[in-house]
Amino acid sequence: MTQRLPASAGSADRGGASGGVAAAASPLLAVIGAGGLAVLASAGPAAGAVGAASSLVVPLIAAWSVIRRRRQAVTSADRVTLLRVALIGILTSALVLAIAGDLPSRTWIVLGLASAAALLDAVDGWAARRAGRGTDAGARLDAESDAAALLVLSTLLAMTVGWWVLLMGLMRYVFAAGSLLRPHWSRALPYSSFRRAVAALQAMAVVIGLAPIVPVPAAAALSGAALAALLVSFGRDALLLERMRHGSDSRHPDGADAS
Repeated sequence: MTQRLPASAGSADRGGASGGVAAAASPLLAVIGAGGLAVLASAGPAAGAVGAASSLVVPLIAAWSVIRRRRQAVTSADRVTLLRVALIGILTSALVLAIAGDLPSRTWIVLGLASAAALLDAVDGWAARRAGRGTDAGARLDAESDAAALLVLSTLLAMTVGWWVLLMGLMRYVFAAGSLLRPHWSRALPYSSFRRAVAALQAMAVVIGLAPIVPVPAAAALSGAALAALLVSFGRDALLLERMRHGSDSRHPDGADAS
């Protein structure tokens, strides 16, 4: 997730119309891609229809979050994120086809889509840094897109490696659910290079694991290492939030600065 600087209200007005177009295009691209994927996989009508419908879930949520903005600009980074969201939608349809048995969970098509989504994740960060501005809403869109992508890809990988891999995609939502019991867990955390490195490791693990040429034991080993790192990262964050709640310093549990 890229930290983005606040944009002015004037830039929000200028970007509103084009942002609405980009938001509307994301679900459209997703459902077109899902239809094409169903044709390539020779999927049955029922699986194809469910896949197309499922492809709209994440893009529609993302589109609505963009359209309902009032004072924050829709930036070039946001448009890249919306394109990535469309790919996540197509990958969701691939998951449905894989569950239906019409498409292998590890295939070159899935790998290509996953790699493109991972590449766009880096591109939207570059776009935000190049523009030198961003929005809180854009940062949230980016973060939630990351979480959705990891959930879909880890589920696809779990179909081959084992259902324990799904924990990688669920941890973000488990942590969010935990904030219902521990409301202070919803507080903003300071930047952490460790957290960012672990997030990159998750993306790398699931994308590499989905490559058909990678042996399943190797994919499992890489996923296991990534999951272990993720558990450590969430554990550190939970401990840090507990210490912040009790008025302790804003340093990481090991005493190192958050950065």
